[in-house]
Amino acid sequence: MTIKEVSEKYHISQDTLRYYERAGMIPPVTRTAGGIRDYQESDLGWVETAICMRNAGLPVEVLAEYTKLCQEGDSTIPDRLRLLSGQREILLEQKQKIEETLERLNYKIERYEIAARTGVLSWDTEDGSCTLPHADD
Repeated sequence: MTIKEVSEKYHISQDTLRYYERAGMIPPVTRTAGGIRDYQESDLGWVETAICMRNAGLPVEVLAEYTKLCQEGDSTIPDRLRLLSGQREILLEQKQKIEETLERLNYKIERYEIAARTGVLSWDTEDGSCTLPHADD
């Protein structure tokens, strides 16, 4: 596949694909005899991994390190495991913070929906769902 086709398939710019390769987030892409990128299935697998991991917030440096380790072979499996496990822990912490924020937002939305119907805004903290002071109290 050409870089244009890959760009369209994954809805990312050609510049982003070039950057992924230049930054080491994906291995060097297969090239034609004339030096033009010719993405093969294995190249697409790396592109998909890079997109997925970047969408989850993994740093470029981590992806580049992971790619480098993969290219070095099976002797780096323990290192890859440590790298990915560490990133999973970071993502789980972020997920917990997002869930806590969603709980607070859901509580506020519920209170505002009630206020929109009744004309009275009140904060019920007896249920423990929101025990911190509210900015709009």
